[in-house]
Amino acid sequence: MLDPVQTQRIEGVVVAAFAVVVTVAVGYAWWWLLALFLVFDLSMVGYLRGPRVGAFCYNLGHSYALPALLGVVAVAFAAFRDPIDWLGILAIAWAFHIAVDRALGYGLKTTEGFEHTHLGRIGKAKGSAR
Repeated sequence: MLDPVQTQRIEGVVVAAFAVVVTVAVGYAWWWLLALFLVFDLSMVGYLRGPRVGAFCYNLGHSYALPALLGVVAVAFAAFRDPIDWLGILAIAWAFHIAVDRALGYGLKTTEGFEHTHLGRIGKAKGSAR
């Protein structure tokens, strides 16, 4: 049986693949996912103020809640008003970014530091795991 970390990493692959399919199916160019990919890592700027603020900012930017909310707004505008195309691709690209991060093992951060995540340790901290 898969452990929770493996399950979340597989889930990340599935969500990322789904984001690619949705991107193409709704008529966006697939390369938008790559063009916008690093934008969402701007949330790491919070680490300039320390690990607590950094973890908060990073986790806010790497939770599915905000891209899901943005996606709801994009769909609502498309259904009831004039579509705002950039909202849709931004929401999909954001979810794609989070999914790829999860698939690679980059989880939500703890206040111990950037290398401590809910999926385990990453980077140098991984080598020092007990």
